[in-house]
Amino acid sequence: MLHIVACIKQVPDTKIIKMNPKTNTMDRASAPAILNPYDSHAVEEAVRLKNRYGGTVSVLTMGPPPAVKAIKKCIEIGADEGYMISDRAFAGADTLATSYALTCALEKISKIKPIDLIICGKMTIDGDTGQVGPGIARRLDIPPLTSVKKVVEVNKEEGHMVVHRKLEDGYEVIQSQIPCLLSVEKEINEVPYSTFPNMLRAARYEPTIWAVADLEGVDKKQLGLKGSPTIVSKVWAPPKPEGGKILEGSSQEQVDQLLSVLMEKKELFTQKGGA
Repeated sequence: MLHIVACIKQVPDTKIIKMNPKTNTMDRASAPAILNPYDSHAVEEAVRLKNRYGGTVSVLTMGPPPAVKAIKKCIEIGADEGYMISDRAFAGADTLATSYALTCALEKISKIKPIDLIICGKMTIDGDTGQVGPGIARRLDIPPLTSVKKVVEVNKEEGHMVVHRKLEDGYEVIQSQIPCLLSVEKEINEVPYSTFPNMLRAARYEPTIWAVADLEGVDKKQLGLKGSPTIVSKVWAPPKPEGGKILEGSSQEQVDQLLSVLMEKKELFTQKGGA
């Protein structure tokens, strides 16, 4: 029987979000909050492993009170329990501070029920760093298996698992001891529509919520802005690409026009220090 914990995050829908042209920052109020797409695949894989080997799936997130909606979505997918750490002390956390806070919560969860496997999405669509999962693994001193596209086997009795890890030109087969942490690709599975019983359960479900005071042995200097050595100084929307130029006229006229354009860009073809 496995106890799998999926770490998830509620994020703004980046397909809809707008940029504030005055401040060059994301206007998070302009888009609805959703479960991070990569994390939905992490939860789905956790549920599939539970169905395959037996056990329990818990989900963990850090965020403000509205992030409860992301946990309810995970219950719809098939998770059994949900935990959230929510406190103003966590505000402004970068990936380092986030991994520390989640690690503290994972240690508390493990005292309730020992954890065999942690699954994260490859990255979040609002940050795109892919650093939190490996950061958690480093703090817990367990193997991090990144870019996982397939779980072949989990053998709790022998204490190992086998996965396929995605590479640019194929994949590699890795055997790792467990407990370990996976960060998974979207292609690892397809998330089906939620069943009606799961939707009913999710609507009624209330997760366990912990503040900083509920966690043990927390160094508050490593939380939130105080524990974040990195900052995002500026975010901006990339400029729209210029439209292409259509060459018109006879073949010779088009050739002349093309040569004219190339001569305007001749510095692209001139070697440094040469003529």
